[in-house]
Amino acid sequence: MSDSLILTIIIVAVVAVVAIGAIAFVTKGRKPKTPYTSEHDADDLPTGQSAEGDTDAAADTAGASDAPVAVEEPPAPAAQLDVPEPVQGRLARLRARLTKSNNMFSKGLLALLSQDSIDEDVWEEIEENLLMADLGTEPALELVDALRERVKIEGSKDPVRVKEMLREELLKLVDPSLDRSYLPAPHPDRPSIIMVVGVNGVGKTTTIGKLARVLVAEDKDVLLGAADTFRAAAAEQLATWGDRVGVPTVRSEIDGADPASVAFEAVSAGIEQEVDIVMIDTAGRLQNKVGLMDELGKIKRVVEKKATIDEVLLVLDATTGQNGLQQAKVFSEVVNVSGIVLTKLDGTAKGGIVVAIQRQLGVPVKLVGLGEGPDDLAPFNPEEFVDALLEG
Repeated sequence: MSDSLILTIIIVAVVAVVAIGAIAFVTKGRKPKTPYTSEHDADDLPTGQSAEGDTDAAADTAGASDAPVAVEEPPAPAAQLDVPEPVQGRLARLRARLTKSNNMFSKGLLALLSQDSIDEDVWEEIEENLLMADLGTEPALELVDALRERVKIEGSKDPVRVKEMLREELLKLVDPSLDRSYLPAPHPDRPSIIMVVGVNGVGKTTTIGKLARVLVAEDKDVLLGAADTFRAAAAEQLATWGDRVGVPTVRSEIDGADPASVAFEAVSAGIEQEVDIVMIDTAGRLQNKVGLMDELGKIKRVVEKKATIDEVLLVLDATTGQNGLQQAKVFSEVVNVSGIVLTKLDGTAKGGIVVAIQRQLGVPVKLVGLGEGPDDLAPFNPEEFVDALLEG
Protein backbone atom coordinates (compact mmCIF):
# COMPACT_ATOMS: atom_id res chain seq x y z
CA MET A 1 0.00 0.00 0.00
CA SER A 2 1.48 3.39 -0.99
CA ASP A 3 2.26 6.11 1.55
CA SER A 4 -0.25 8.47 -0.08
CA LEU A 5 -3.11 5.94 0.26
CA ILE A 6 -2.27 5.34 3.93
CA LEU A 7 -2.22 9.09 4.55
CA THR A 8 -5.61 9.48 2.86
CA ILE A 9 -7.16 6.74 5.03
CA ILE A 10 -5.79 8.34 8.21
CA ILE A 11 -7.20 11.76 7.25
CA VAL A 12 -10.66 10.30 6.50
CA ALA A 13 -10.71 8.45 9.83
CA VAL A 14 -9.74 11.57 11.78
CA VAL A 15 -12.44 13.64 10.03
CA ALA A 16 -15.06 10.98 10.82
CA VAL A 17 -14.10 10.85 14.52
CA VAL A 18 -14.23 14.64 14.80
CA ALA A 19 -17.65 14.78 13.10
CA ILE A 20 -19.14 12.11 15.40
CA GLY A 21 -17.78 13.92 18.44
CA ALA A 22 -19.25 17.22 17.31
CA ILE A 23 -22.68 15.70 16.76
CA ALA A 24 -22.65 14.09 20.22
CA PHE A 25 -21.60 17.36 21.83
CA VAL A 26 -24.40 19.36 20.16
CA THR A 27 -27.04 16.77 21.04
CA LYS A 28 -25.94 16.58 24.65
CA GLY A 29 -25.77 20.33 25.01
CA ARG A 30 -29.22 21.03 23.61
CA LYS A 31 -31.38 22.72 26.25
CA PRO A 32 -35.17 22.61 26.65
CA LYS A 33 -37.34 25.68 26.40
CA THR A 34 -36.78 28.13 29.23
CA PRO A 35 -39.69 29.09 31.46
CA TYR A 36 -41.02 32.61 31.90
CA THR A 37 -38.61 34.83 33.80
CA SER A 38 -40.81 37.94 33.76
CA GLU A 39 -44.44 38.86 33.22
CA HIS A 40 -45.42 38.80 29.57
CA ASP A 41 -48.48 40.26 27.89
CA ALA A 42 -50.06 38.25 25.08
CA ASP A 43 -51.16 41.49 23.43
CA ASP A 44 -47.57 42.86 23.21
CA LEU A 45 -46.57 43.67 19.63
CA PRO A 46 -43.70 41.66 18.08
CA THR A 47 -40.29 43.28 18.00
CA GLY A 48 -40.15 46.06 15.42
CA GLN A 49 -43.94 46.27 15.01
CA SER A 50 -45.42 49.75 15.47
CA ALA A 51 -48.68 50.49 17.23
CA GLU A 52 -50.21 51.44 13.88
CA GLY A 53 -49.17 48.11 12.35
CA ASP A 54 -51.27 45.09 11.51
CA THR A 55 -53.01 44.19 14.76
CA ASP A 56 -54.18 40.81 13.46
CA ALA A 57 -50.63 39.83 12.63
CA ALA A 58 -49.52 40.93 16.09
CA ALA A 59 -52.19 38.80 17.75
CA ASP A 60 -51.20 35.81 15.59
CA THR A 61 -47.70 35.87 17.04
CA ALA A 62 -48.62 37.00 20.56
CA GLY A 63 -46.80 35.02 23.22
CA ALA A 64 -45.37 32.52 20.74
CA SER A 65 -41.80 33.73 20.27
CA ASP A 66 -40.30 35.74 23.12
CA ALA A 67 -41.83 34.07 26.16
CA PRO A 68 -41.71 30.28 25.95
CA VAL A 69 -43.15 28.31 28.82
CA ALA A 70 -42.09 25.05 30.36
CA VAL A 71 -43.73 21.85 29.17
CA GLU A 72 -43.77 19.55 32.15
CA GLU A 73 -43.39 15.98 31.01
CA PRO A 74 -44.84 13.51 33.53
CA PRO A 75 -41.86 12.22 35.53
CA ALA A 76 -43.27 8.82 36.43
CA PRO A 77 -42.59 5.90 34.08
CA ALA A 78 -45.61 4.42 32.31
CA ALA A 79 -45.69 1.39 34.61
CA GLN A 80 -46.34 3.66 37.64
CA LEU A 81 -49.08 5.83 36.15
CA ASP A 82 -52.64 5.68 37.46
CA VAL A 83 -55.08 3.75 35.31
CA PRO A 84 -58.37 5.72 35.33
CA GLU A 85 -61.56 3.75 35.71
CA PRO A 86 -63.55 3.12 32.52
CA VAL A 87 -65.95 5.94 31.69
CA GLN A 88 -68.93 3.72 30.98
CA GLY A 89 -70.84 2.87 34.11
CA ARG A 90 -69.43 5.62 36.34
CA LEU A 91 -72.79 7.28 36.88
CA ALA A 92 -74.46 3.93 37.52
CA ARG A 93 -71.81 3.06 40.13
CA LEU A 94 -72.22 6.41 41.86
CA ARG A 95 -76.00 6.49 41.58
CA ALA A 96 -76.53 5.39 45.18
CA ARG A 97 -74.98 8.65 46.40
CA LEU A 98 -77.38 10.75 44.38
CA THR A 99 -80.28 8.57 45.46
CA LYS A 100 -79.39 9.05 49.13
CA SER A 101 -79.18 12.84 48.87
CA ASN A 102 -82.49 13.21 47.03
CA ASN A 103 -84.76 10.49 48.41
CA MET A 104 -86.80 12.95 50.48
CA PHE A 105 -87.65 14.76 47.26
CA SER A 106 -88.97 11.61 45.61
CA LYS A 107 -90.78 10.29 48.69
CA GLY A 108 -92.49 13.62 49.27
CA LEU A 109 -93.74 13.91 45.71
CA LEU A 110 -94.91 10.33 45.45
CA ALA A 111 -96.73 10.54 48.78
CA LEU A 112 -98.59 13.65 47.66
CA LEU A 113 -99.45 12.27 44.23
CA SER A 114 -100.72 8.98 45.65
CA GLN A 115 -103.32 10.51 47.97
CA ASP A 116 -106.94 9.49 47.51
CA SER A 117 -107.94 13.10 46.98
CA ILE A 118 -105.61 15.60 45.31
CA ASP A 119 -107.12 19.02 45.85
CA GLU A 120 -105.70 22.51 45.27
CA ASP A 121 -103.82 22.45 48.59
CA VAL A 122 -102.06 19.24 47.60
CA TRP A 123 -101.03 20.69 44.25
CA GLU A 124 -99.58 23.70 46.04
CA GLU A 125 -97.57 21.35 48.28
CA ILE A 126 -96.30 19.53 45.20
CA GLU A 127 -95.24 22.82 43.64
CA GLU A 128 -93.50 23.85 46.87
CA ASN A 129 -91.70 20.51 46.97
CA LEU A 130 -90.40 21.06 43.44
CA LEU A 131 -89.25 24.59 44.22
CA MET A 132 -87.37 23.34 47.28
CA ALA A 133 -85.54 20.93 44.97
CA ASP A 134 -84.17 23.97 43.07
CA LEU A 135 -86.16 23.09 39.98
CA GLY A 136 -86.95 26.73 39.28
CA THR A 137 -90.32 28.47 39.14
CA GLU A 138 -91.12 28.02 35.45
CA PRO A 139 -90.14 24.32 35.22
CA ALA A 140 -91.98 23.60 38.48
CA LEU A 141 -95.20 25.13 37.16
CA GLU A 142 -94.82 23.21 33.89
CA LEU A 143 -94.40 19.93 35.73
CA VAL A 144 -97.36 20.56 38.02
CA ASP A 145 -99.61 21.49 35.09
CA ALA A 146 -98.57 18.36 33.16
CA LEU A 147 -99.18 16.10 36.17
CA ARG A 148 -102.52 17.73 36.89
CA GLU A 149 -103.69 16.98 33.37
CA ARG A 150 -102.47 13.39 33.37
CA VAL A 151 -103.88 12.56 36.81
CA LYS A 152 -107.21 14.10 35.77
CA ILE A 153 -107.37 12.11 32.53
CA GLU A 154 -106.11 8.77 33.85
CA GLY A 155 -107.57 9.05 37.35
CA SER A 156 -104.94 6.60 38.60
CA LYS A 157 -103.78 6.62 42.23
CA ASP A 158 -101.62 3.52 41.85
CA PRO A 159 -98.16 4.46 43.22
CA VAL A 160 -96.38 2.53 40.45
CA ARG A 161 -98.30 4.35 37.74
CA VAL A 162 -97.92 7.72 39.49
CA LYS A 163 -94.18 7.16 39.67
CA GLU A 164 -94.11 6.35 35.94
CA MET A 165 -95.94 9.58 35.11
CA LEU A 166 -93.63 11.62 37.32
CA ARG A 167 -90.58 10.00 35.73
CA GLU A 168 -91.81 10.75 32.22
CA GLU A 169 -92.50 14.40 33.00
CA LEU A 170 -89.21 14.90 34.84
CA LEU A 171 -87.34 13.36 31.93
CA LYS A 172 -88.99 15.83 29.55
CA LEU A 173 -87.70 18.69 31.69
CA VAL A 174 -84.16 17.27 31.84
CA ASP A 175 -84.38 16.90 28.04
CA PRO A 176 -82.59 13.79 26.72
CA SER A 177 -82.48 15.36 23.23
CA LEU A 178 -79.68 17.80 24.15
CA ASP A 179 -76.20 17.07 22.82
CA ARG A 180 -74.18 16.06 25.88
CA SER A 181 -71.00 14.96 24.13
CA TYR A 182 -67.93 16.12 26.04
CA LEU A 183 -65.53 14.89 23.34
CA PRO A 184 -65.16 17.52 20.59
CA ALA A 185 -65.06 16.30 17.01
CA PRO A 186 -61.44 15.50 16.02
CA HIS A 187 -59.53 17.71 13.59
CA PRO A 188 -57.06 16.36 11.01
CA ASP A 189 -54.51 19.14 11.49
CA ARG A 190 -54.79 20.30 15.10
CA PRO A 191 -56.00 19.31 18.57
CA SER A 192 -59.48 19.96 19.86
CA ILE A 193 -59.44 22.86 22.31
CA ILE A 194 -61.45 22.85 25.56
CA MET A 195 -61.53 26.01 27.68
CA VAL A 196 -62.72 25.56 31.28
CA VAL A 197 -64.13 28.52 33.23
CA GLY A 198 -65.78 29.15 36.61
CA VAL A 199 -65.34 31.09 39.84
CA ASN A 200 -62.86 29.98 42.48
CA GLY A 201 -64.20 27.54 45.03
CA VAL A 202 -66.28 25.40 42.68
CA GLY A 203 -63.52 22.81 42.22
CA LYS A 204 -62.53 23.96 38.74
CA THR A 205 -58.88 22.87 38.68
CA THR A 206 -59.72 19.59 40.39
CA THR A 207 -62.48 19.04 37.85
CA ILE A 208 -60.03 19.59 34.98
CA GLY A 209 -57.72 17.01 36.53
CA LYS A 210 -60.59 14.54 36.81
CA LEU A 211 -61.70 15.31 33.26
CA ALA A 212 -58.16 14.60 32.07
CA ARG A 213 -58.57 11.14 33.61
CA VAL A 214 -61.87 10.69 31.79
CA LEU A 215 -60.22 11.62 28.48
CA VAL A 216 -57.25 9.32 29.10
CA ALA A 217 -59.73 6.52 29.81
CA GLU A 218 -61.15 7.28 26.35
CA ASP A 219 -57.63 6.73 24.88
CA LYS A 220 -57.08 10.41 24.11
CA ASP A 221 -53.70 12.17 24.13
CA VAL A 222 -54.20 15.24 26.31
CA LEU A 223 -52.18 18.36 27.15
CA LEU A 224 -53.08 20.80 29.93
CA GLY A 225 -52.59 24.58 29.89
CA ALA A 226 -52.28 26.22 33.32
CA ALA A 227 -53.64 29.68 32.46
CA ASP A 228 -54.85 30.34 36.01
CA THR A 229 -51.69 32.30 36.83
CA PHE A 230 -53.18 34.44 39.60
CA ARG A 231 -53.97 31.75 42.16
CA ALA A 232 -51.04 30.47 44.16
CA ALA A 233 -50.15 26.85 43.38
CA ALA A 234 -52.90 26.48 40.75
CA ALA A 235 -50.39 25.42 38.09
CA GLU A 236 -48.70 23.00 40.47
CA GLN A 237 -52.05 21.47 41.37
CA LEU A 238 -52.96 21.01 37.72
CA ALA A 239 -49.56 19.53 36.86
CA THR A 240 -49.89 17.05 39.73
CA TRP A 241 -53.21 15.81 38.35
CA GLY A 242 -51.65 15.47 34.90
CA ASP A 243 -48.56 13.65 36.18
CA ARG A 244 -50.70 10.92 37.71
CA VAL A 245 -52.05 9.85 34.31
CA GLY A 246 -49.13 10.83 32.07
CA VAL A 247 -50.51 14.12 30.77
CA PRO A 248 -48.04 17.03 30.29
CA THR A 249 -48.77 20.56 31.51
CA VAL A 250 -47.76 23.85 29.91
CA ARG A 251 -47.28 26.41 32.66
CA SER A 252 -45.50 29.59 33.71
CA GLU A 253 -42.80 29.63 36.35
CA ILE A 254 -44.06 32.84 37.96
CA ASP A 255 -47.33 33.95 39.48
CA GLY A 256 -49.08 36.71 37.59
CA ALA A 257 -47.77 35.90 34.11
CA ASP A 258 -50.15 36.78 31.31
CA PRO A 259 -52.80 34.02 31.14
CA ALA A 260 -53.43 34.50 27.42
CA SER A 261 -49.75 33.87 26.65
CA VAL A 262 -49.77 30.63 28.62
CA ALA A 263 -52.94 29.50 26.84
CA PHE A 264 -51.43 30.41 23.46
CA GLU A 265 -48.25 28.45 24.20
CA ALA A 266 -50.30 25.47 25.38
CA VAL A 267 -52.20 25.35 22.10
CA SER A 268 -48.95 25.79 20.14
CA ALA A 269 -47.37 22.91 22.08
CA GLY A 270 -50.45 20.77 21.50
CA ILE A 271 -50.22 21.34 17.76
CA GLU A 272 -46.49 20.61 17.74
CA GLN A 273 -46.89 17.42 19.78
CA GLU A 274 -49.96 16.32 17.77
CA VAL A 275 -52.11 15.64 20.83
CA ASP A 276 -55.83 15.00 20.56
CA ILE A 277 -57.09 17.54 23.10
CA VAL A 278 -55.73 20.65 24.81
CA MET A 279 -57.55 21.71 28.00
CA ILE A 280 -57.02 25.23 29.30
CA ASP A 281 -57.57 26.10 32.96
CA THR A 282 -58.51 29.75 33.62
CA ALA A 283 -58.68 32.04 36.62
CA GLY A 284 -61.79 32.37 38.75
CA ARG A 285 -60.65 35.70 40.10
CA LEU A 286 -57.82 38.16 39.45
CA GLN A 287 -55.52 39.91 41.89
CA ASN A 288 -54.96 43.02 39.77
CA LYS A 289 -57.10 45.75 38.22
CA VAL A 290 -57.98 43.75 35.13
CA GLY A 291 -61.56 42.51 35.10
CA LEU A 292 -61.98 38.73 35.12
CA MET A 293 -64.41 38.71 32.22
CA ASP A 294 -62.13 40.96 30.16
CA GLU A 295 -59.26 38.55 30.82
CA LEU A 296 -61.31 35.52 29.80
CA GLY A 297 -62.39 37.27 26.62
CA LYS A 298 -58.75 38.09 25.88
CA ILE A 299 -57.67 34.45 26.38
CA LYS A 300 -60.34 33.33 23.95
CA ARG A 301 -59.36 35.92 21.32
CA VAL A 302 -55.63 35.15 21.55
CA VAL A 303 -56.07 31.36 21.47
CA GLU A 304 -58.35 31.58 18.45
CA LYS A 305 -55.57 33.23 16.46
CA LYS A 306 -53.99 29.77 16.62
CA ALA A 307 -56.98 27.40 16.72
CA THR A 308 -60.73 27.62 17.25
CA ILE A 309 -61.97 26.78 20.75
CA ASP A 310 -64.26 23.78 20.32
CA GLU A 311 -65.79 23.62 23.78
CA VAL A 312 -66.23 26.04 26.69
CA LEU A 313 -67.16 24.18 29.87
CA LEU A 314 -68.50 26.13 32.84
CA VAL A 315 -67.90 24.50 36.23
CA LEU A 316 -70.65 25.17 38.79
CA ASP A 317 -71.05 24.05 42.39
CA ALA A 318 -74.43 22.31 42.64
CA THR A 319 -74.76 23.20 46.32
CA THR A 320 -75.04 26.92 45.52
CA GLY A 321 -78.42 26.25 43.95
CA GLN A 322 -80.15 29.20 42.33
CA ASN A 323 -77.31 31.54 43.37
CA GLY A 324 -75.03 29.82 40.88
CA LEU A 325 -77.28 30.83 38.01
CA GLN A 326 -76.13 34.44 38.14
CA GLN A 327 -72.53 33.32 37.79
CA ALA A 328 -73.49 31.14 34.86
CA LYS A 329 -75.22 33.99 33.04
CA VAL A 330 -72.20 36.29 33.29
CA PHE A 331 -69.75 33.68 32.04
CA SER A 332 -71.99 32.61 29.17
CA GLU A 333 -72.23 36.19 27.91
CA VAL A 334 -68.45 36.50 27.63
CA VAL A 335 -67.17 33.14 26.38
CA ASN A 336 -70.16 31.38 24.80
CA VAL A 337 -70.48 28.49 27.26
CA SER A 338 -71.32 25.24 25.45
CA GLY A 339 -71.63 22.85 28.38
CA ILE A 340 -71.94 22.65 32.17
CA VAL A 341 -69.92 20.57 34.63
CA LEU A 342 -71.91 20.32 37.85
CA THR A 343 -69.76 19.46 40.89
CA LYS A 344 -70.76 18.31 44.39
CA LEU A 345 -74.07 16.89 43.22
CA ASP A 346 -73.85 14.19 45.90
CA GLY A 347 -73.77 16.54 48.89
CA THR A 348 -76.51 18.92 49.97
CA ALA A 349 -77.31 19.70 46.36
CA LYS A 350 -80.87 19.42 45.12
CA GLY A 351 -81.24 17.63 41.83
CA GLY A 352 -83.64 20.11 40.31
CA ILE A 353 -80.72 22.53 39.75
CA VAL A 354 -79.87 20.53 36.61
CA VAL A 355 -83.17 21.55 35.03
CA ALA A 356 -82.91 25.16 36.22
CA ILE A 357 -79.41 25.66 34.81
CA GLN A 358 -80.21 24.15 31.45
CA ARG A 359 -83.38 26.22 31.16
CA GLN A 360 -81.62 29.48 32.08
CA LEU A 361 -78.57 29.04 29.85
CA GLY A 362 -79.91 26.95 27.02
CA VAL A 363 -76.87 24.65 27.28
CA PRO A 364 -76.72 21.07 28.57
CA VAL A 365 -75.18 19.63 31.71
CA LYS A 366 -72.50 17.34 30.26
CA LEU A 367 -70.60 16.04 33.29
CA VAL A 368 -71.35 15.73 36.99
CA GLY A 369 -69.11 15.37 40.02
CA LEU A 370 -70.49 12.88 42.52
CA GLY A 371 -67.71 12.51 45.06
CA GLU A 372 -64.17 13.34 46.18
CA GLY A 373 -62.39 10.43 44.50
CA PRO A 374 -60.19 10.98 41.41
CA ASP A 375 -62.61 9.06 39.19
CA ASP A 376 -65.82 10.50 40.64
CA LEU A 377 -66.59 12.57 37.55
CA ALA A 378 -69.12 11.04 35.20
CA PRO A 379 -70.82 11.87 31.91
CA PHE A 380 -74.35 13.06 32.63
CA ASN A 381 -77.07 10.59 31.65
CA PRO A 382 -80.63 12.01 31.85
CA GLU A 383 -82.36 8.65 32.30
CA GLU A 384 -80.11 7.45 35.10
CA PHE A 385 -80.27 10.86 36.75
CA VAL A 386 -84.08 10.90 36.87
CA ASP A 387 -84.17 7.30 38.07
CA ALA A 388 -81.79 8.21 40.89
CA LEU A 389 -84.04 11.15 41.87
CA LEU A 390 -87.03 8.86 42.16
CA GLU A 391 -85.38 5.96 43.97
CA GLY A 392 -85.55 5.46 47.70
